[in-house]
Amino acid sequence: MHELAGRVDDFERSQIRVMFDLAGEAEAAGEDPVRLEVGEPDFDTPEHVTEAAFEAVRDGATDYTASAGIDPLRRAIADTLAADYDLPYDPDQVVATVGGMEALHVTMLTLVDPGETVVTPSPVWPNYEIHAALAGGDLREVPLSYPYDLDADRVIDAVDDDTAAVVLTTPSNPTGRVYDPEPVARVTEAAAEHDAYVIADEVYAGLTYDRDPTGVAAVVDHPERVVTVGSLSKTHAMTGWRLGWLAAPDAVVDGATKVREGTTSCPPAPSQHAALAALTGPAAPAEEMYAAFRERRDYVARRLDEIDGVRAPRPEGAFYAFLDVEGATDSLALAKRLLSEHGVVLAPGSGFGEGDEGRLRLSFANSRERLETGLDRLADAV
Repeated sequence: MHELAGRVDDFERSQIRVMFDLAGEAEAAGEDPVRLEVGEPDFDTPEHVTEAAFEAVRDGATDYTASAGIDPLRRAIADTLAADYDLPYDPDQVVATVGGMEALHVTMLTLVDPGETVVTPSPVWPNYEIHAALAGGDLREVPLSYPYDLDADRVIDAVDDDTAAVVLTTPSNPTGRVYDPEPVARVTEAAAEHDAYVIADEVYAGLTYDRDPTGVAAVVDHPERVVTVGSLSKTHAMTGWRLGWLAAPDAVVDGATKVREGTTSCPPAPSQHAALAALTGPAAPAEEMYAAFRERRDYVARRLDEIDGVRAPRPEGAFYAFLDVEGATDSLALAKRLLSEHGVVLAPGSGFGEGDEGRLRLSFANSRERLETGLDRLADAV
C-alpha cells in the first residue's frame, strides 16, 4: 500500500480545533462550557443577504461562474476597498474566492516556489504554515515581544533573496493589534528590494475600533508589491458562505486565476450573490454587529485588567484578546485544565507560534452574557 505523502505527517492539527473538539465532547456529555476558543460571530447572516441568495437560486444562479467571480461582485469589492480602506483596485484586479482561506492558499501557490521562505511576525495564525508548505515553501516566524507592536527591524532582518512573501495580518489574529503605517511601509520597502510581495491579510479590517481602517497597500510606496486578502465571514457573520477575495496587481491576478482553476474553479454562485447583497445592500446589520463587538472589546479589556496574574494588550481590532498568564508554561495543558475544571474554553497560545507557551487566545465573538460567565470562571481559575 502506498504511504501518505510526507507533508501530511509534517502538519500538526490546529490547537484551536483540538479545543473545539474537546468542548464539543463536553457539551455532548451534558456540560455547559463557555466557548471562547473560536472566531465565530454569534450573529445570524443579515436577512437581506440570505434573501438575495434565495432569489438568485430561484432565478437560476446555480451554474459555474467565471473563475474570478461575477463582474458585479468584483466591482462591488473594488468599490468597498476604495471607500472603506483607501485601496485603489480596479474590478479586474479582484478575484472572488472561497473564503479568505482560499485567497491565502491561492496567493501562496501563485507567489511561492519550492525552497523559498514566507516571513511573518509571530504570534501568528497557524494556517499560514500549511499554506506555505503546500506551495513547497517554509514559514519563517519573527517573534514579537509583548505588547506585539510590529518590530520592522526584526522582520526586515528575516527577509532575504530567498523570501517570496511577507505576511502582515492587521488587525492581528490572535493579538488584536493594528499595525502602525510607518513599520508597515518599511517592511514593504524591504520586501520590494528583495523582489518579494507583502500579503496583507485584512480579513478583520472592518473590525478596527480605535482608528479609521486603512489598507496596507494604501500606506506604502510599493502598492504593486502588495496582495490584499479580505472576507465577509467576520464582518457580516457569513463564515459558512465561504466568500472572500484577493486584490492584487494584474500579473498576480492572472496567475491566481489560473491556479484557482485547479482548486475550486469558482466560488459558489449563490454565495457570490449573497456577497453582492452584503456589500451593496443595507449597512445597518453590519454596523450593529460592529457596535456589539466594540462594546464587548471594551468590557473584556476592562475585566482582564482586573484579573491578577493575567495581562493582555488592549485589542485594537478583530475580536480576540491574547492573554499572558503569569507562571504558565504549557498553554495546551492550561487550556485543557480550564475546560475540565472550570468550564471555560480558550485557544492555547502555543498554537500561534513558537515561544507563545503560557499564553491563551480569548475570542469575544460571543454574547455579553456568556463573556461575563466565562471571565468569571477564568478569574476564579487564575
